[in-house]
Amino acid sequence: MSSDVRRVSWDGASVVVKAALARLRVEADWEAPLERSENEVRWLRRAAAIVGGAVPAIVADVDDVHAFAMEDLGTAPTWKAELAAGRCDTDFAAAVGALVVRLHAATAADAAATAVAFDTESLFRALRVEPYLDATARAHPEVAGSLSAIGADLLATRCALVHGDMSPKNVLVTGRGPVFADAETAWWGDPAFDVAFATTHLLLKARWHPEHVAGYAACRDAFAAAYADGVDWDDPRAVDARAARLLPALLLARVDGKSPAEYLDEPARDATRRFAVAALTTGPAPTTGAVADAWYADVEGREP
Repeated sequence: MSSDVRRVSWDGASVVVKAALARLRVEADWEAPLERSENEVRWLRRAAAIVGGAVPAIVADVDDVHAFAMEDLGTAPTWKAELAAGRCDTDFAAAVGALVVRLHAATAADAAATAVAFDTESLFRALRVEPYLDATARAHPEVAGSLSAIGADLLATRCALVHGDMSPKNVLVTGRGPVFADAETAWWGDPAFDVAFATTHLLLKARWHPEHVAGYAACRDAFAAAYADGVDWDDPRAVDARAARLLPALLLARVDGKSPAEYLDEPARDATRRFAVAALTTGPAPTTGAVADAWYADVEGREP
């Protein structure tokens, strides 16, 4: 948990108030700048100009206390909850991919303004590079060199506005389609990170609920296809290749970094660790599809 989030109601109306925490509520020692609250407000406003109702509307923000109020979307479930229940809606997954690439494409086309507004490398380092890549490298010295190189290349690639936490738990399933939240980590950087982050979760869900592996694989394919269709600032194969390189690093981070996936049991963690270390040792796969095919085959105990 990175923030205090509360629903405030009065006279039949309500808003959601979010205030950043200086120390995240995780087992590891993880502190992060409070200014990430203002960063999220900037992202929500920028995203609203591109994808409209696919983000909650800002009601008010107060910089000096690092808090803001936003539209209350009521009891809308998260995509994570839907996936966990085996409701693997490929149309919804495609809609997520299409919205993510719209955000990337629009900001890539407006680089001069967006790059200045989201020059937030210090936040991205504190919230993603250190707890995910650096901490995992300390836990796995055998692949530390690979993780360090992946981190360096990630920080060196800057071409679009990255959400930074594109997890199914941060995507609400509403009557108006996917709605994105929790953009504290927004950063002018490599859009492949959002692709890899979302894909990591669609892979990990298969370790959690292997009975739904076919549905997760179909959602991964739908997300990837919709995203690739909208890439117009770069060769979509290049973006996908960078995401494929990130995937095993993020998988390993969700086991041995500072933000482990809480739903994985020990056998699932061991299997994830084995797969990710092997992938980092042998070198990057050419596509996210190749990584996903190998992963889902491993979950099912068959040859890819």
